[in-house]
Parts: sequence; structure tokens; C-alpha cells
Amino acid sequence: MLRQRREMNQRLHAHCAGWRRLRAGLLLALVCALSACRTQHRTVLTVSVAASLGDAIQEVEAVYQREHPDVSVRNNFGSSGTLAQQIEHGAPVDVFLSAAAEPMDELEARGLIIAETRRNLLRNTLVLVAPRDSTLHSFQQLAGESVRTIALGDPGSVPAGRYGQQTLAALHLLDAVRAKLVLAGDVRAVLAYVATGNADAGIVYATDALVSGKVRVVAAAPEGTHDPIVYPEAAIRSGRNEAGARTFAEYLSTPTAKAIFVKHGFTMASQ
Repeated sequence: MLRQRREMNQRLHAHCAGWRRLRAGLLLALVCALSACRTQHRTVLTVSVAASLGDAIQEVEAVYQREHPDVSVRNNFGSSGTLAQQIEHGAPVDVFLSAAAEPMDELEARGLIIAETRRNLLRNTLVLVAPRDSTLHSFQQLAGESVRTIALGDPGSVPAGRYGQQTLAALHLLDAVRAKLVLAGDVRAVLAYVATGNADAGIVYATDALVSGKVRVVAAAPEGTHDPIVYPEAAIRSGRNEAGARTFAEYLSTPTAKAIFVKHGFTMASQ
């Protein structure tokens, strides 16, 4: 009798243990299924952004993602020309924000953007900056012996560099300073050259000058010395999520996004 009870208890224990394992397995399967469901419905957007927009766009995106918790945004920062070339070569991009019209024009001419989503979003201004302890006070001084190196974005791919080159030419300074120019891959690299003292001066956007406490604005580029600085945006035709890209692109013109851009020194293109 005692042996029978032990055998019965063992069978009961084994049955209960089996049920617990089954229940745990079912629970795990349910959790995995729910997780997979959430993953399937989560939208991931890749946004290629001109380097000068870095701080502002990340703040806008943080607010956007709080309002749209099913969306994740991944950024690709760089010079506008380089970003456009990446898109031309098939980079998986959903939205492009350029610091000039030309890179966007080239993509549109190749049918690579969704044309109806293109809009001029922001404007900026161009300034000459120097280290805070510099005695520089004008563009004209760039030709003097006290200035040995001038950081400038590569005009071939960096819109700020092209605008800077136009300004130097309009002020009849380009030939005098050409040998002093140190070309950088994007406008934030120009700012870094000046902030670290590796350049005596640099030409950046006014919004970039606000980012570093190690530089000061010497002068603004006179009006008419360069092309208008306009930041266009558009959804990319080869993107992986057209609906999400359209929604995000439209959000960048909302009052919420506008307030953040203005806080960072930009003006809206409609103004």
C-alpha cells in the first residue's frame, strides 16, 4: 500500500511538473508572438540629413517619436552632396533633408524623390567664425598675414563651402586666400577645426556657430554675396515605407517642429 501511494505521488508530481512546463512554454510562445507582432507593426524610417541640421532634427525626432511610439527614426548625417550620391547609388533612405537645392534637384531629375512631397523647409545665414580669443573682425582681414588657415567645406559636396566660396569671390578675396583654405567634409568639421584652434577662421552657418562656446561670430556674409540658403526636404521613392515617410515629412512643417527649428536659429522657408 505504501509503495502504491509513493508511485501515485510520483505520477501526480510528474503530471504537475509537465503541466507547469507546458504552461511556461505556452506563456513564452505568447510573449514571443506578441513581441513579433509589435516588431512587425513598428515603422523604422531612415532619414538622411545635412550635418548642419543635426541638433535640431534630433530634437524634432524625439518629440515625433513620443507622439508616434510605433516609429523609430535612424539618421544618416553628412554633406548634402554626399548624401545625395548615396541615394543615387541605392542607399535605403526614406526622407532626405538637404542644405541646398542642387542635390535635391539632381535626385528629382533622376526620378528618385516623390516630387509632390518636396518643399523648401528652412533658411539659414552664413557667418565667418574664429576662436574666441582671435582679434579677427572682418572678412577682409582673411587676406592678412595673421590668418594662416581658413576652414571651408569642400565646395564640391558641401553647400556651406560653396556658399562660402561664392562670398569670398564676391568680396574679391578668393584668389588672395586660396592657398590658406583647408577643405572639410561637412560644415560641422569646419566648426571643429576652428573650435580646436586648428584653423584661424572658418565659414559656417549661423546655426552652427551657436553650437560651440569656443568660437565667436566675426561677421555675417553680406547679403547678395551668395545664393539663398534654403533647406529642401522630400520623401525618397525607393524608401521602404512611403506612408511613414510622407507623414514624417509633413510633420516637419508643423508648429511643434517649427518652434524647435527656430530655437536652433533657423527660419522657416515660408517666412
